[in-house]
Amino acid sequence: MKILMVSPMDVVELLSELVRFDTTNDPAKGVKPSKECPGFIVDTLSSWGIEAELVEKDGYYAVYGEIGKGKPKLLFMAHFDVVPVNREEWETEPFELTIKGSRAYGRGSADDKGNVASVMLALKELSKMELEGKILFAFTGDEEIGGKMAMHIAEKLKGENNLPEYMINADGIGMKPIIRRRKGFGVTIAVPSERIKLRGVLKERKFKVSTPILETRHAAYFLPGVDTHPMIALSHFLRNSNALAVSLEGKFLKGNVVPSEVTLRYLEPGEGEEVEADMCLTKLLKAIVPLVRAPIKPEKYSDYGVSITPNIYSFKDGKHVLRLDIRAMSHSHKDIESTIKEVVAFNVPEAEVIVSSNEKAGYLFTHPEEKIVKTTLKVLEELGEKVEPVEGPGASDSRFFTPYGVKAIDFGPKGGNIHGPNEYVEIDSLRKMPVIYAEVARRLVRE
Repeated sequence: MKILMVSPMDVVELLSELVRFDTTNDPAKGVKPSKECPGFIVDTLSSWGIEAELVEKDGYYAVYGEIGKGKPKLLFMAHFDVVPVNREEWETEPFELTIKGSRAYGRGSADDKGNVASVMLALKELSKMELEGKILFAFTGDEEIGGKMAMHIAEKLKGENNLPEYMINADGIGMKPIIRRRKGFGVTIAVPSERIKLRGVLKERKFKVSTPILETRHAAYFLPGVDTHPMIALSHFLRNSNALAVSLEGKFLKGNVVPSEVTLRYLEPGEGEEVEADMCLTKLLKAIVPLVRAPIKPEKYSDYGVSITPNIYSFKDGKHVLRLDIRAMSHSHKDIESTIKEVVAFNVPEAEVIVSSNEKAGYLFTHPEEKIVKTTLKVLEELGEKVEPVEGPGASDSRFFTPYGVKAIDFGPKGGNIHGPNEYVEIDSLRKMPVIYAEVARRLVRE
């Protein structure tokens, strides 16, 4: 079957324009994307004759539109918001696309503005065709902090009886169709400070992240036994010494981003000066090891099992607060809550535990024999890419549509350093993306 030809010549240029918009989402600092980037998307689509609307909800923006007529067959979705950057770790300017050899570096190049650019160009070609059904599209600005815009769009389409049969969530990596993704849960553990004065030697030790195989800071990609998490290493240190925690500082960015470095100030009891140690902070940090090994039982199989990572620590209003990121093939947080509370009760009985999740979100679990999967694999094979469907480590906005019966995959170009410094997309892979998206869409809508 002949592949629909889409000129990829503008995809890198378009990505460059998108990367220039600082669309960082960092609620802890009150930072959110402005309407400049989604406005640019609307204006660009409009210049190609594609109508789209700017949607605002709670100060966050999305772009939504439809092409074609008749029954809604397919939804394209991607996101333009990005995670914060630690500029000290970057070798290039994060918000300028920098070409080095076969790679294009910049925040959002792989997650997820490369996909935004590719879907936009695919829509440009598809809009010129007589489609046998509608193609819906949405670009959201809050995926990195929970995806309420995607949830709002899913609910709206459900209410209007306008849900599509299929969904390509352009928020993947590796140029392989992702058919399974776990659901994310957040856990907050808070304990009041309990300071006591003891004699000893005040010391300091730094713990750094290590990802020797796959360079990423995304918590869902963290692999125990291969990677080193600084907070887990710190906990292991305290559990195997008589040290007492005094204070903790670190390069904490976001709930699902592994901190690059943490610094523990601690007291080694014995002869020396009088130092104020914090007993509850010590217990909280020592509890990290059993917490990340908590026996949470999922509902369905996952290649990655259950992931638990401690990525945020803060001290506020006299309380030490630890936040865990949990990924599991589970819908409800009740079993997770009871398991975590049991671990906490044994280790830090003074602590309060809050488990949060979006009950309207599910997980991605699409059968490999579904038409959307087989069609994507066929198009990839015709383009010389022989791949198999895989599971993705992190969650995505497809989880808001799968509970309604939408058959979905996540997909994206080859790249690396997701959520980390020096994020990049492979240019040859990126140039194929508009072609792949347009051709898969054409076949699904036609059939």
